[in-house]
Amino acid sequence: MELKIYNSLSGEKEIFRPIHENNVGMYVCGPTVYSNVHLGNVRTFMSFDFIYRSLTHLGYKVRYVRNITDAGHLTDDGDVDNDRFVKQSRLEKLEPMEIVQKYTVDFHKVLENFNLLPPTIEPTATGHILEQIELTQKLLDKGFAYESNGSVYFDVLEYNSRGLNYGELSRRNIEELFANTRDLDGQNEKKNPQDFALWKAASPAHIMRWNSPWGEGFPGWHLECTAMSTKYLGEKFDIHGGGMDLKFPHHECEVAQGKACNGTEPVNYWLHANMLTMNGQRMSKSTGNYILPMELVSGNNDFFEKAFHPAIVRFNFLQAHYRSVLDISNEAMVASEKGFQRLMEAMKILNQVSAADNQQGSTLNMKEWKEKCYNALTDDFNSPILISHLFEAVNFIFKLKDEKEKLSPEDLEELKKLMNVFVYEVLGLQNIEENNNEKLDQTLRVLIELRNQARKSKNFELSDQIRDRLLAEGIELKDGRDGTSYSLI
Repeated sequence: MELKIYNSLSGEKEIFRPIHENNVGMYVCGPTVYSNVHLGNVRTFMSFDFIYRSLTHLGYKVRYVRNITDAGHLTDDGDVDNDRFVKQSRLEKLEPMEIVQKYTVDFHKVLENFNLLPPTIEPTATGHILEQIELTQKLLDKGFAYESNGSVYFDVLEYNSRGLNYGELSRRNIEELFANTRDLDGQNEKKNPQDFALWKAASPAHIMRWNSPWGEGFPGWHLECTAMSTKYLGEKFDIHGGGMDLKFPHHECEVAQGKACNGTEPVNYWLHANMLTMNGQRMSKSTGNYILPMELVSGNNDFFEKAFHPAIVRFNFLQAHYRSVLDISNEAMVASEKGFQRLMEAMKILNQVSAADNQQGSTLNMKEWKEKCYNALTDDFNSPILISHLFEAVNFIFKLKDEKEKLSPEDLEELKKLMNVFVYEVLGLQNIEENNNEKLDQTLRVLIELRNQARKSKNFELSDQIRDRLLAEGIELKDGRDGTSYSLI
C-alpha cells in the first residue's frame, strides 16, 4: 500500500517517497527545558511517537532525531533579559544548567509514563554551538546575513530578492509581515523588522554565553534546529515535524536557513500536529484553564473527577487525528476510559481463545478488515479510523466469547497477531492490569516483610491478623523453607 502524508508545504496529501529507499530521516522539534512539559506538548510528541511507530511497522528504518533546546530560546530577538532560561534561573535561584537538567529529567519521566519511545538521537543546542557558529559564518559568506553590534541577523529582504520566498511554508506575504511587526527591544540593530537572529550578543549580565567570531553571545533559536537536523539527517531529509504553533516563525526560518545555506529545500514533508484544548477553551496559565500531564494522571486537579492512567490519556489523544484540534474534558476522559477497558478486555479474551474452539464460517472477513486497518494507517496516519476498525474486531471478539461467531484457526491466529501489533506496538497502549499486578506484588512484599518483623518480635496477634485479612481478600500466604510466598485464590 502507498503511504500518503499531508505536507504542510504543499497543503496536500502526497505519496510518501523517501530519499533513500526503505529509510526515513525524521526530525521533530523537542522541548525548551525551562519548565515542566505541558499537556499540549505531550500531545504533539505522542502524535509523532505514533507516526514513528507506524513508519517502523510499515517496514521503514527510521532515524528519529528530536532535539532538546537548552539555550537561546528568544522568540522575538529582543531584550536578552527575556531569555527564558535566565528568567527561570533567577526565579528558582538556580544556575541555568541546573534548570536545564531539572526539566530535562522531568520531560523524560513524563514521556516514559505515556509510553513514548525515545528518539534514536536526542541532541542538545548547547552541544552544537560549533556547528551553529559555522552555519552563521556560511550565511554571512553567502550574503544572506549581516553583523550588527556583535549580533548576526538573517536578511529576509536579501533572501527574497534572490527569487526565494520567505513565507512559503506558512503562506504569509512578506509585505503583510512587515506591516504587522511590533516594536521590540533590539529592533534598531536590524535592517528590517522581520530579520531574525542567528547569533545574539550577550549582555554583561547574561550567564549562558559562548565565544564566537562576533564576540561573546549565544545562538538564535531557529538556527539550532537547522544545525542539528542537517548534522544528523543531511542537507535534505524526509520529514520535519512539530506543533502547529511552530510553523511560523520557527519552521519558516528553518526553511529559509536551509535553502540559503545549501541551495535546496531542506525538507520534503513538513508535518504539523494541531493544538490541545480543555473544556472547549485554549489552555492558558493566565486564565486558569491549565493542567500539567501528571496532574491529570494523579487526579490532583480541579477539572477532572478522578485520576486517569497514562494509557487511558494516550488512548484519548489517539482518538483524534494528529492534524485535528483535540478537546479534553471530564466527560471525554470518562468515555475514553470505558472504551479503553472494553478494548483491553477484548484483548484478554482474544489471547485466551483456542484455535481448537473455532471453525469455518465467520462474519469477519479478515482480508477486508486487515485492508481497512492498513488503509487508515497509510492515509496520513489516521489513528481514529484505525481505532474504529479495531473496535469492529472488538465487537466480533465478544461474540466469539459467547460462541455466537466462529473463525478458522488460520484467521484466528492472524487476528491475534494483528490486534496485538496494532494495539500494543503501533498505538503504543499498555495493559493497565499488568501494571497494577506489579504494584500489587510490591504491596504484598511490604506486607509480608511487616508480618515477618511481627513474628520476630513475637507479636503473633499482628502476624496472624495480616495473614487472615489477606486470606479474606483472596490472597493466601504460604510459609516455606525459602521464605513466604503468596497466591491468589
